Amino acid sequence: MSQDPHPQTTVRFEWRGEFGNDELNALHAGAFGHRVYSAVEWDWRSIVERHSLGWVVARDGEVLVGFLNVPWDGLVHAWIQDVMVANTHRRQHVGARLVSVARDSARETACEWLHVDFDPDLGAFYRACGFTPTAAGLIALR
Repeated sequence: MSQDPHPQTTVRFEWRGEFGNDELNALHAGAFGHRVYSAVEWDWRSIVERHSLGWVVARDGEVLVGFLNVPWDGLVHAWIQDVMVANTHRRQHVGARLVSVARDSARETACEWLHVDFDPDLGAFYRACGFTPTAAGLIALR
């Protein structure tokens, strides 16, 4: 009998859930392949409290395994940013659930639109989450 390479987990998802800067900086570093920033360099708590409609945290037990930020314009437009899933929990639908919780929670506000920008290799994932592709423009500032 072979063992399942992706055993079922009991990941909990929470809109505007609690998180620590250190654990989120570690998750971000793993997700985006850079060094771990200190809370002084990248203070997530201050960032989301100032700019975000909300965020979604995913925990397996006490361990932070996923995060998604939903910044907004303060009126009717919100967007998905900083989608992160720990390497140990990828390919287990954690990312899709993060997006689902964000969508459902944003829908309960005055927001009318939820946007997301993504690289072409993530197009199938975001289409499966319900997003319709649109044309957009981008200027690299650095």
